[in-house]
Amino acid sequence: MAKSSADDAELRRACAAAVAASGARGEEVSFSIRVAKGRGIFEKLGRLAKPRVLALTTKHSSKGEADKAFLRVLKYSSGAVLEPAKLYKLKHLTKVEVISSDPSGCTFVLGFDNLRNQGVAPPQWTMRNIDDRNRLLFCILNICKEILSYLPKVVGIDIVELALWAKENTVTLDNQENNKEGQETSVATQTERKVTAKVTVENDLVSQAKDEEEDMETLLDTYVMGIGEADAFSERLKQELVALEAANVYQLLESEPLIEEVLQGIDAASATIDDMDEWLRIFNLKLRHMREDISSIESRNNGLEMQSVNNKGLVEELEKLLERLRIPQEFAASLTGGSFEESRMLKNVEACEWLTGAIRCLEVPNLDPSYVNMRAVREKRAELEKLKITFVRRASEFLRNYFSSLVDFMISDKSYFSQV
Repeated sequence: MAKSSADDAELRRACAAAVAASGARGEEVSFSIRVAKGRGIFEKLGRLAKPRVLALTTKHSSKGEADKAFLRVLKYSSGAVLEPAKLYKLKHLTKVEVISSDPSGCTFVLGFDNLRNQGVAPPQWTMRNIDDRNRLLFCILNICKEILSYLPKVVGIDIVELALWAKENTVTLDNQENNKEGQETSVATQTERKVTAKVTVENDLVSQAKDEEEDMETLLDTYVMGIGEADAFSERLKQELVALEAANVYQLLESEPLIEEVLQGIDAASATIDDMDEWLRIFNLKLRHMREDISSIESRNNGLEMQSVNNKGLVEELEKLLERLRIPQEFAASLTGGSFEESRMLKNVEACEWLTGAIRCLEVPNLDPSYVNMRAVREKRAELEKLKITFVRRASEFLRNYFSSLVDFMISDKSYFSQV
């Protein structure tokens, strides 16, 4: 048998160190081996999967609890040191299946019931050769039988062939393990225990194969009719055929009323379906009209909303314009008929300032050109011009009278012209 990584004592010590570093206490590495590849995200992306190491570990409890067995997947870190990647409990292992699509027979799947319940794909591994595959599978079966007292279902592999392989390679495997460990004193006991367990597994596998053969023979026996000659066998078949046809005809005659009822029910259901189809067409037509009405109403509503927004903006602009066009009553009274007494001069000045600002607000630089030619604006501008002309005429007349009386007063008073 070719040299296998399962015989690598250094690999087993590295696995034991990685398991101990992960915090698992009391776990012993029973078996370790390198795998060629495994199904994972790297294979889905079209890249090669990173190398992995499979290690079978056992944990013996001294407190009366059941012993435990694990399948650990270890990966190499950046420093080429093994570290744990995944952990599977062998108590959940229910099936070991060799993939038939792989012609080499080195690819297998381990079915765990807890992963199936979670909807997770089962782990799939490809070994380097058949011997590595058989070593790993037989070691898994051996641990399941020895510690967990059961065997998972084996699919896609000849059980007898696996048992014969185990029988041929048991002594070699045990001797290699014992020589590499160097424990000559306890070798005999360990070897005896392993051989006994492996023989038990072989017997269970052979027993499982025999049970399958007996089931197949029982199934085939049900089809044996005890007829030796071909003519008699043919005659027997014809008789059976005639009997079956007669029974079939009789069955048809008996079921004719039922068939009539079924046909009547089908006709009634067909008529009901036609009525429902007609109703659906009517409802569809009404719904189409309703959709058109709703679309029209929505269109009108959108137009009304837009019109409302425009009207609101127009009202705001008109209010601003009216505010410009409004003439305060007190300013109009001061400009048209107010007196020019000294007590009223401040109001007259305010009225003049307002009039000047109002006229400027109605000119193009300060007013939108679209408003300049509006009738209301023209009328208001004319009214302001009229107020301006009226005030200027009154102010000119007041100043003319004021300066005339002032000159007369100064002429009549000689003291203004006396020399000092």
